[in-house]
This record gives sequence, C-alpha cells and structure tokens, in this order.
Amino acid sequence: MKTDIKIAQENQMQPITVIAEKLHLTPDEIEPYGKYKAKIDKTAIHNLENFGKLILVTSMNPTPAGEGKSTVTVGLGDALTAIGKKTAIALREPSLGPTLGLKGGATGGGYAQVVPMEEINLHFTGDMHALTTATNLLSAIIDNHIHQGNELEIDPSRIVWKRALDLNDRALREIEIGLGGPVNGTTRKDGFDITVATEMMAILCLASDLSDLQRRVSNTLVAYTKSGEPVTVFDLGAEGAITALLKEAMKPNLVQTLEETPAIVHGGPFANIAHGCNSVVATRMALTLADYVVTEAGFGADLGAQKFLDIKVPVLGKHPDAVVLVATIRSTKMHGGVSLDELALGENLEAVREGFKNVRKHIENLQAYGLPVVVALNEFLTDTKNEQDLFMELCREMGVTCVLTSVWEHGSQGGIALAEKVVELCENNATFQPTYDMSATIQEKVETIAKNVYGATNVHYSDEALTQLKEFEKLGWNNLNVCIAKTPYSFSDNAKLKGRPENFEITIRSLIPKLGAGFIVALTGTVLTMPGLPKVPAALGISVDDNGKIQGLY
Repeated sequence: MKTDIKIAQENQMQPITVIAEKLHLTPDEIEPYGKYKAKIDKTAIHNLENFGKLILVTSMNPTPAGEGKSTVTVGLGDALTAIGKKTAIALREPSLGPTLGLKGGATGGGYAQVVPMEEINLHFTGDMHALTTATNLLSAIIDNHIHQGNELEIDPSRIVWKRALDLNDRALREIEIGLGGPVNGTTRKDGFDITVATEMMAILCLASDLSDLQRRVSNTLVAYTKSGEPVTVFDLGAEGAITALLKEAMKPNLVQTLEETPAIVHGGPFANIAHGCNSVVATRMALTLADYVVTEAGFGADLGAQKFLDIKVPVLGKHPDAVVLVATIRSTKMHGGVSLDELALGENLEAVREGFKNVRKHIENLQAYGLPVVVALNEFLTDTKNEQDLFMELCREMGVTCVLTSVWEHGSQGGIALAEKVVELCENNATFQPTYDMSATIQEKVETIAKNVYGATNVHYSDEALTQLKEFEKLGWNNLNVCIAKTPYSFSDNAKLKGRPENFEITIRSLIPKLGAGFIVALTGTVLTMPGLPKVPAALGISVDDNGKIQGLY
C-alpha cells in the first residue's frame, strides 16, 4: 500500500497559474511562491454580494483509530468538481507541532490530498513564522518597557502575554527569564504557547482586513498594572510594527488537490485550545470565487463546529448551508468500549450500537443550530457490511442520511454520492440559531455550551476562575464570545469518558481574556497551550534522500 507522501510525489501538479484560472483569478491577483503555490491578493474578492454555498465538515469525537475529516473534506471538494460544480476548498494550515509530533499533518490522505503536501506541512509560505515573530516581538517590547523604567507600571507578576514556538516542547511551558543580571532584563516567570494557540493566530483568522487586524492587535491585553488596570498593545504603541509583520501573512494561500480542485489554505488555530477554523478572509474569498466552498473545523463537532458556528459565523456573515459529520465504524466501536487492539478481532455490532451514542449527540447538536446534516461514513477495509448497515439504520432512525464514502482509496469517485447529497441539502433554507445570546454573561455562555453541547449536568469553577469572572464583569468584558479549551476525545473534560457520558460536571480552572480575538478562553481539565512530544515523535521517521526528496512524512 502506497504512503500518502508517495501518492503525492507521484502526482503531476498543474502550475498554480492554471489553478488560479479555475477561480477566474488574474495573474495580477496572485503572487506565486514557486511554481505550485501562491498568495492571493487581498483585493481578489469578485462577488461579495452573492456568496456561494458553504459546506462545513466536522466529525465525531476523534479516537486513535482515525476519522479522516480532512481527507473527506478534500475528497468532497474533488467530488463536487467531478459532478460539474465550481468548487473551492478552504482549509487550515498545518502546525509543525502535530506534523513532527504525533497527530500528523493536515493535507488529507490517500487519493484525497492537497499538494504539494511536504511544503504545506512544513514551512509553506511563512505564515507561521510571521505569527511566531509577531508574538515574540510583543514579548520583547513588554520586557524592554519594564527594563527601561516601566512607565506604565506593569506588574511583572501579572503579564498574561506569552512567547511562542510552533513546535511541541513541554520544557517551555513554564520558564524564568532575565536571569543574567540587571543588564539582561527583569527576572520574572514566563512561558511559551504553541503558535497555533496564540492570540495572534486567532486575530489573523478572525480579522476582516488589515485595518481590522490592526484594531484587534491594538485591543489585545498583555498585562495588568500594579493597581490592577489592563494594559493593551495600544498602550505600548506596538500595533503598527506587529501589523507590518503580519501584512503578507494576511493574504490567503492558493494550492491544489491531487485532482486539481483549487484549495485556499490559510490560518490554523487548534480547536481544543483555540477556535479551530481557517481564516475569515480565506473563507469569504472562496465564497466569492466559487459556487460551492467546502471547509472544515478542527477535532469533533463539540469543539470545532461549535466554535465555527458561534465564533466565526458572526464575523464571516454567513452560516453553513449544509454540515457533513464524518464518522467511522472503527471510532464508533472505540466509543462503544472496544480498545484499539481489539478492533482487529472482527465484527462487533453491540459496540457499534453503543458507540453510536456519540454520533447521535453530535447530530442532535448540529440540528439544534437549525442546519441540515448528512453523515459521511468513511469506509475502512476492516468494516463489515453488517456493521455499516447497522450504523446507517441508526442514522435513518434519526431522520438523517448516511452516505458511505471512500475518497481515501478512490478520490473523487469515492465521494460522488456524498457530493450529490450535499448539493441537495444546500437547497434547503436553513434557519440558523446560535448556541447562546451575546448579551448573556460569560458564566451563562460557558454553562450553555457545557450543558447544551457537551451534556454536562453542572459547571464547577475554581476559586481563581470565580475571581476572574467577577473581575471581567467589572471590566465590561461580558459582551465577548467564549472559547472553551477542552479535551477533544470526550464530550466531557475527561478524555477517558468515551461515547456519550452522562451525569458529569465540567470544571473551569481559569479564564484567559483574548480581547483582540474577541473571546474569553475557558480552560478545563488538564488542557495545555503548549503540547509535548510523544515517546517516539514522527520527526524521528523523516529523512531526505540524495535527490532532496523528503521521505517518511506519512
């Protein structure tokens, strides 16, 4: 069986100018980065008054058995193209953290991939570098301000801004800086976030244009004074330089699938610790250039889809016309109590029935938004017909269509039935209903998500979180959205609770204001904003041959 990278490297790509023409982009509207990728000029929005149809791809809670959400996203885009629809795919950029760590890249797989996969998964067009540099510039300015006299009277113990690195490195979660004496700055505690969890990434992905980007950067909270007053980037005067560093990164990136469907890849916040969606600029641009736009949100629907619908949609100005929920028999059985090793033991209908409770809750949540849903059952060779039939029957009992999908193996041809169903659903006039009212308090928003989306019976707050809630209310931040940082592996904040857990509480341990992004992050459980590497990182299997070809990248 060929690896993903082997399939990608054997593919003959079209020059990016040819792909641009499919979206009626002129040579003046793209800036090539080599032969097969390009930046799209910010002015390349052709039809702002008449958006195309928007399809959101999400999934059940992920398991080590795999779901294939990005693969289905790419395969569906190719299938829509194959049935004659002018289509664009809008994806997130991969982070080097999972690429070199455990989870893998974010360009799909098999015969449903975005290419050039090696370049996209590694350095791409430098967006991650720009975001990392912008984040660290701000940290340097904060520490320099304190070293040079601290005119703003920043309290070094209440600096909330962290440095960044787009790698998994647990040793950087908590550090001390300024240890070299008075000439090397003030000694204080600090830490690193992975770049995709930073507020700079969230701002880039939610900003409408450069002016909005600078406004959001200006509003970003960095610290508190010794008297407890907020200190923002505007107070430090750093918004201009940061915007300059992000100017090119604001432009979406154009690449292609194996079947030459245009793919706009831009921005990449994680969904477990950030809001999990590609940029508003990229999605909006795609909607003006294509009749059908397929996009995805990170991890399961309880995280990525919820944040897409409640955080991104109000800024984008358009809700999805249809939602695809990706599931597999393998993951369903794991949520039904089967271990990863036991999946090889064969058919287990009882585990399918029990594990479907997880899928059922995701369907119910998506329907509560008023959106039409189709389930894409991503086929694996280990599936049995009885297991597939049972799964599809359980979907039918909910009044939802389930479509077998085999895009990993067959590319667009494995997604034709799904594409046809999506086109049908897009003709429905969905009545979108967000999870919560923006006029609600932060606490009310948190509890609405926890109870309605996750199924929690109650929300418990640490003493620190309760103090922060009072402080944020006093500062007038109740009007912000809420972004809950939670394990992706369960509806609860305990990764071990599979399926559809009941009678559980969500614990909020602390809150982080992201004023530039426009939301409050609520941290649950042991979720960390700087991941660590596994015992055997994927990086150890990557090499380069004598011809400069990368090997071992999946």
